[in-house]
Amino acid sequence: MRKLTYFVACSIDGFIGDPKGDASSAYGYVMGEYLEYMRTEYPETLPAQAWPALGIEPGTPSRRFDTVVQGLNSYKVGLDVGVTSPYSHLREYVATRSLTESPDPNVELIADDLVGRVRELKAEVSGLDIWLCGGSTLAGALVDEVDELIIKTYPQVYGAGMPMFGTDFTVREFTLGPVRTFDNGVVVRTYTRKR
Repeated sequence: MRKLTYFVACSIDGFIGDPKGDASSAYGYVMGEYLEYMRTEYPETLPAQAWPALGIEPGTPSRRFDTVVQGLNSYKVGLDVGVTSPYSHLREYVATRSLTESPDPNVELIADDLVGRVRELKAEVSGLDIWLCGGSTLAGALVDEVDELIIKTYPQVYGAGMPMFGTDFTVREFTLGPVRTFDNGVVVRTYTRKR
Protein backbone atom coordinates (compact mmCIF):
# COMPACT_ATOMS: atom_id res chain seq x y z
CA MET A 1 0.00 0.00 0.00
CA ARG A 2 1.28 3.44 -0.91
CA LYS A 3 1.74 6.11 1.73
CA LEU A 4 -0.03 9.43 1.87
CA THR A 5 2.63 11.91 2.98
CA TYR A 6 1.74 15.38 4.16
CA PHE A 7 4.86 17.23 2.97
CA VAL A 8 4.27 20.72 4.27
CA ALA A 9 6.02 23.94 5.29
CA CYS A 10 5.04 25.69 8.50
CA SER A 11 6.10 28.29 11.02
CA ILE A 12 7.65 27.38 14.38
CA ASP A 13 4.20 27.71 15.94
CA GLY A 14 2.60 25.33 13.44
CA PHE A 15 0.89 27.60 10.90
CA ILE A 16 1.10 26.89 7.17
CA GLY A 17 0.08 30.42 6.28
CA ASP A 18 -1.22 33.66 7.68
CA PRO A 19 -4.97 33.93 8.49
CA LYS A 20 -5.70 34.16 4.74
CA GLY A 21 -3.32 31.29 3.91
CA ASP A 22 -0.44 33.37 2.52
CA ALA A 23 2.94 31.77 3.27
CA SER A 24 5.09 33.98 1.04
CA SER A 25 7.05 35.32 4.04
CA ALA A 26 8.87 31.96 4.11
CA TYR A 27 10.01 32.06 0.46
CA GLY A 28 13.27 33.79 1.40
CA TYR A 29 14.43 30.65 3.22
CA VAL A 30 14.37 28.55 0.05
CA MET A 31 18.03 29.13 -0.79
CA GLY A 32 21.53 27.75 -0.31
CA GLU A 33 21.94 24.40 1.40
CA TYR A 34 18.20 23.98 1.94
CA LEU A 35 17.36 24.70 -1.72
CA GLU A 36 19.97 22.15 -2.78
CA TYR A 37 18.34 19.60 -0.47
CA MET A 38 14.95 20.28 -2.07
CA ARG A 39 16.43 20.10 -5.59
CA THR A 40 18.12 16.76 -4.99
CA GLU A 41 15.83 14.99 -2.51
CA TYR A 42 12.36 16.28 -3.47
CA PRO A 43 12.59 17.78 -6.98
CA GLU A 44 9.05 16.69 -7.81
CA THR A 45 7.66 18.97 -5.08
CA LEU A 46 9.00 22.05 -6.88
CA PRO A 47 6.70 23.53 -9.56
CA ALA A 48 7.61 22.42 -13.08
CA GLN A 49 7.67 26.04 -14.24
CA ALA A 50 10.55 26.74 -11.81
CA TRP A 51 12.70 23.79 -12.86
CA PRO A 52 14.78 25.62 -15.50
CA ALA A 53 15.65 28.44 -13.07
CA LEU A 54 16.50 25.88 -10.37
CA GLY A 55 18.75 23.86 -12.67
CA ILE A 56 16.48 20.81 -12.69
CA GLU A 57 16.54 19.03 -16.04
CA PRO A 58 13.23 18.24 -17.76
CA GLY A 59 12.45 14.56 -17.30
CA THR A 60 14.22 14.36 -13.93
CA PRO A 61 12.68 11.31 -12.28
CA SER A 62 10.60 11.65 -9.14
CA ARG A 63 12.33 10.39 -6.02
CA ARG A 64 9.39 10.02 -3.61
CA PHE A 65 6.05 10.92 -5.19
CA ASP A 66 4.24 10.31 -8.48
CA THR A 67 0.92 11.81 -7.40
CA VAL A 68 -0.06 15.10 -5.73
CA VAL A 69 -3.35 15.91 -3.99
CA GLN A 70 -4.07 19.52 -3.10
CA GLY A 71 -6.98 21.73 -2.16
CA LEU A 72 -8.34 24.54 -4.28
CA ASN A 73 -6.60 27.32 -2.33
CA SER A 74 -3.19 25.69 -2.82
CA TYR A 75 -3.96 25.08 -6.49
CA LYS A 76 -5.14 28.68 -7.01
CA VAL A 77 -1.68 30.05 -6.14
CA GLY A 78 -0.57 28.92 -9.60
CA LEU A 79 -3.93 29.16 -11.31
CA ASP A 80 -4.22 32.86 -10.46
CA VAL A 81 -1.06 33.54 -12.49
CA GLY A 82 -2.08 31.29 -15.40
CA VAL A 83 -0.38 28.06 -14.32
CA THR A 84 -2.99 25.34 -14.78
CA SER A 85 -0.70 22.37 -14.04
CA PRO A 86 2.02 23.35 -11.55
CA TYR A 87 3.16 19.75 -11.11
CA SER A 88 2.75 18.53 -14.68
CA HIS A 89 5.43 15.90 -14.03
CA LEU A 90 3.05 14.24 -11.50
CA ARG A 91 -0.52 13.00 -11.56
CA GLU A 92 -2.42 15.99 -10.15
CA TYR A 93 -5.64 15.91 -8.16
CA VAL A 94 -7.46 18.94 -6.79
CA ALA A 95 -10.15 18.53 -4.14
CA THR A 96 -12.84 21.08 -4.90
CA ARG A 97 -16.57 21.51 -5.19
CA SER A 98 -16.17 25.05 -6.57
CA LEU A 99 -14.53 24.16 -9.87
CA THR A 100 -16.80 22.04 -12.03
CA GLU A 101 -14.43 21.62 -14.95
CA SER A 102 -10.69 21.08 -14.83
CA PRO A 103 -8.66 23.89 -16.40
CA ASP A 104 -6.00 21.39 -17.49
CA PRO A 105 -6.12 17.82 -18.87
CA ASN A 106 -3.44 16.76 -16.35
CA VAL A 107 -5.55 17.89 -13.38
CA GLU A 108 -8.36 15.67 -12.12
CA LEU A 109 -10.93 17.26 -9.83
CA ILE A 110 -12.27 15.40 -6.81
CA ALA A 111 -15.67 16.77 -5.80
CA ASP A 112 -17.11 13.87 -3.83
CA ASP A 113 -15.87 10.99 -1.65
CA LEU A 114 -12.40 12.45 -1.17
CA VAL A 115 -11.41 9.80 1.37
CA GLY A 116 -12.57 7.01 -0.94
CA ARG A 117 -10.62 8.43 -3.89
CA VAL A 118 -7.45 8.78 -1.78
CA ARG A 119 -7.85 5.21 -0.57
CA GLU A 120 -8.05 4.09 -4.21
CA LEU A 121 -4.83 5.99 -4.97
CA LYS A 122 -3.12 4.43 -1.94
CA ALA A 123 -4.17 0.94 -3.11
CA GLU A 124 -2.50 1.36 -6.51
CA VAL A 125 0.67 -0.57 -7.23
CA SER A 126 3.56 1.87 -7.48
CA GLY A 127 7.03 2.30 -6.09
CA LEU A 128 6.26 5.93 -5.28
CA ASP A 129 3.95 7.57 -2.75
CA ILE A 130 1.29 10.29 -2.75
CA TRP A 131 2.08 13.85 -1.74
CA LEU A 132 -0.58 15.70 0.21
CA CYS A 133 0.33 19.26 -0.72
CA GLY A 134 -2.24 21.16 1.36
CA GLY A 135 -4.02 23.07 2.62
CA SER A 136 -5.46 23.03 6.07
CA THR A 137 -9.04 22.01 5.28
CA LEU A 138 -7.93 19.23 2.95
CA ALA A 139 -5.39 17.94 5.48
CA GLY A 140 -8.10 17.97 8.13
CA ALA A 141 -10.42 15.93 5.91
CA LEU A 142 -7.64 13.41 5.23
CA VAL A 143 -5.97 13.38 8.66
CA ASP A 144 -6.84 9.74 9.30
CA GLU A 145 -5.38 8.73 5.92
CA VAL A 146 -2.02 10.44 6.52
CA ASP A 147 0.73 7.85 6.99
CA GLU A 148 3.70 10.18 7.16
CA LEU A 149 4.42 13.82 7.95
CA ILE A 150 7.42 15.64 6.55
CA ILE A 151 7.34 19.04 8.20
CA LYS A 152 9.61 21.80 6.89
CA THR A 153 9.70 24.28 9.78
CA TYR A 154 10.81 27.80 8.92
CA PRO A 155 12.31 30.00 11.67
CA GLN A 156 9.31 32.30 11.92
CA VAL A 157 6.50 32.73 14.44
CA TYR A 158 3.12 33.81 13.05
CA GLY A 159 1.12 34.03 16.26
CA ALA A 160 -2.06 33.23 14.33
CA GLY A 161 -2.90 31.81 10.96
CA MET A 162 -3.91 28.70 9.07
CA PRO A 163 -3.16 25.54 11.08
CA MET A 164 -1.55 22.44 9.57
CA PHE A 165 -4.78 20.49 10.09
CA GLY A 166 -8.18 22.15 10.05
CA THR A 167 -10.02 19.52 12.06
CA ASP A 168 -11.67 18.79 15.39
CA PHE A 169 -9.58 17.87 18.41
CA THR A 170 -8.48 14.24 18.49
CA VAL A 171 -5.05 13.00 19.55
CA ARG A 172 -3.25 11.12 16.79
CA GLU A 173 0.23 9.80 17.50
CA PHE A 174 3.27 9.76 15.24
CA THR A 175 6.83 8.50 15.76
CA LEU A 176 9.74 10.85 15.08
CA GLY A 177 12.14 9.73 12.38
CA PRO A 178 15.00 11.61 10.70
CA VAL A 179 15.58 15.28 11.54
CA ARG A 180 17.60 17.52 9.25
CA THR A 181 18.75 21.03 10.11
CA PHE A 182 20.02 23.69 7.72
CA ASP A 183 22.30 26.69 8.05
CA ASN A 184 19.42 29.13 7.47
CA GLY A 185 17.43 27.80 10.45
CA VAL A 186 15.05 25.51 8.55
CA VAL A 187 14.40 22.15 10.23
CA VAL A 188 12.89 19.18 8.37
CA ARG A 189 11.32 16.50 10.57
CA THR A 190 9.84 13.21 9.45
CA TYR A 191 7.14 11.45 11.44
CA THR A 192 5.50 8.06 10.82
CA ARG A 193 1.94 7.34 11.87
CA LYS A 194 1.51 4.99 14.83
CA ARG A 195 -1.11 2.47 13.74
